[in-house]
Amino acid sequence: MTEAEKAKYKILIIDDDKFLLNMYSAKFKKAGFDVEVLPGTELALDKIKDGFKPDVLLLDVILPKMTGLEFVEKIKEEKLLPGAVFVMLTNQSDSADIDKAKKLKVHGYIVKATTIPSEVVEEVTEIIENNKK
Repeated sequence: MTEAEKAKYKILIIDDDKFLLNMYSAKFKKAGFDVEVLPGTELALDKIKDGFKPDVLLLDVILPKMTGLEFVEKIKEEKLLPGAVFVMLTNQSDSADIDKAKKLKVHGYIVKATTIPSEVVEEVTEIIENNKK
């Protein structure tokens, strides 16, 4: 994927860890993506309902008030982002979470503890390429 192709994709990163938000934002911007970050699912839901349409959502499972998986379920139920690519980026490697993500047809599930940030960018780029054809 070229820089110009990447620039077409708006990525929304949702995580309650400000350090990780800043780090992943910097990594994805450096790779050429258009990046927005938010610390929680409620803020993200409000922004999406106000018309923000990210192409890719990268989110943690464990978040305050509404988990990342509950957020994906709500977005899909309300058909707020048809065609968006959802990628869980989490330390939750519990099979129940992975099964729920599969049922929700999440496009990718990346475990933070076993993936360095540059690999996360590579994996997400690959997931986008596989799902935007």
